[in-house]
Amino acid sequence: MDLRPHIDKFGRRFAELEAALSDPKAFDNPQRAQELSREYSRLKELVADGQAYLKTISDLAENRALLQAEPAESELALMAKDEIARLEADEKRLGQRLHYGIIPPDPADSRNTIVEIRAGAGGQESALFAADLFRMYTRYAESQGWRCENLDSSPSDLGGYREIIFEVTGTDVYKRLKYESGVHRVQRVPATEAQGRIHTSTCTVAVLPEAEEVDVEIKTEDLDISVCRASGPGGQGVNTTDSAVQIIHKPTGLIVRCADQRSQQKNKLRAMTVLRSRLLERKVAEENAKYAAQRKAQVGTGERNERIRTYNFPQNRVTDHRIELTLYNLPVVMEGHIDPVIEPLMANDMESRLASVTL
Repeated sequence: MDLRPHIDKFGRRFAELEAALSDPKAFDNPQRAQELSREYSRLKELVADGQAYLKTISDLAENRALLQAEPAESELALMAKDEIARLEADEKRLGQRLHYGIIPPDPADSRNTIVEIRAGAGGQESALFAADLFRMYTRYAESQGWRCENLDSSPSDLGGYREIIFEVTGTDVYKRLKYESGVHRVQRVPATEAQGRIHTSTCTVAVLPEAEEVDVEIKTEDLDISVCRASGPGGQGVNTTDSAVQIIHKPTGLIVRCADQRSQQKNKLRAMTVLRSRLLERKVAEENAKYAAQRKAQVGTGERNERIRTYNFPQNRVTDHRIELTLYNLPVVMEGHIDPVIEPLMANDMESRLASVTL
């Protein structure tokens, strides 16, 4: 593909954004200004990549011409060969980034994210694995400079979680975590297994982009809000005040509970955030269902009945079934180093989307 027309297009749009953001009136609408600023930052990188790509193409042509003109074993020819190898690698890297830049970004990629982990098949072992996944994601968030805040949890008897919901805030959170939606399967010998038999358990992970008020309309009369006393660890503030909040969205039957804050008002705000995000996910899923045939080949559909990944402890193996990726470094992955899994998923998704754009 000839990338020059796209590079020119990036440059023209970048100039338009630069002019728009230099006008003070652009900031009269904060949300619109934020969207323009995000697009400006993205295009600034693409314009720089485009300039570097064009220079690389020019330098490659010069070095290839030099290689043709010089004797094969001359010093200049050998230098040209080395330079060509380096420039070809740069051409491939920059070309890939520009190809990806052609794809319209997902507006949700830059949003904060709500992650819900629920124990599935496997009883107590499933709840223990839910705690392991929670630790894995919080460790990963730390490595990315993100911040995690618990919204609600339901601990199990042995120290795991039947359910835990937390919010992750930072840059490009949903962009990287959205591929984690689905069923996660673990194969290992549980701590409670006396005879050393390997058990298979599952957890479901839901990754929801945080919805804004303009995304989903919620009518007050559609809500049934109740309060109760929180339970679990937390010191003197627990079981003494009605701080836990439960919200039922009557039209859909969705139930959200938030109890991790001591303030009833904070719990209510957090519960509304979760409800809004779940309603947005439902709305998006309904829209996507219209295009189910197109989505079959895409990564990260987020369907809850999909087994997306297996963590096999006896074999030190983690396998992502969507792209048939297998790594033999399970302890490292469980410590939160999940980029070797996420980045191939992102690349595969980009390739699929790029194919649909260029067809």
